[in-house]
Amino acid sequence: MGRRLSEAGFVAHVADTTARYAMMNTLAPGELTYRPSSVGPVYLYADPIGCGCVYMGSPTAYNTLLASAPTTARKTRKPIEGVPEIPAMAAENRRDTAAWDWSAWSPNADPGPNQPRHVIGGYW
Repeated sequence: MGRRLSEAGFVAHVADTTARYAMMNTLAPGELTYRPSSVGPVYLYADPIGCGCVYMGSPTAYNTLLASAPTTARKTRKPIEGVPEIPAMAAENRRDTAAWDWSAWSPNADPGPNQPRHVIGGYW
């Protein structure tokens, strides 16, 4: 799925800090959802096993992903695996009680070289 997301315009953000790792774990793994931001919805796909990252995409990237579905899936209106319909994403967004912290994903939120970085399974 990561390749399809990247081809659609999603960008992988590695969960390489404790804050990012915690934020990634608030998302359902392997399922696309969104969170509101100041510029509109940002679509998120957590991949804790494959890359230890969160793919983030704009509405344009989301529409590109939907358009890349096989023709038969578009004709039958069956959702792409891991890509729920917008109402299901909205329900998941309302059900999530943790506030999404966009500042954890800012480039200036990275720790300095002397600060520990969280990695899956330990610290370095």
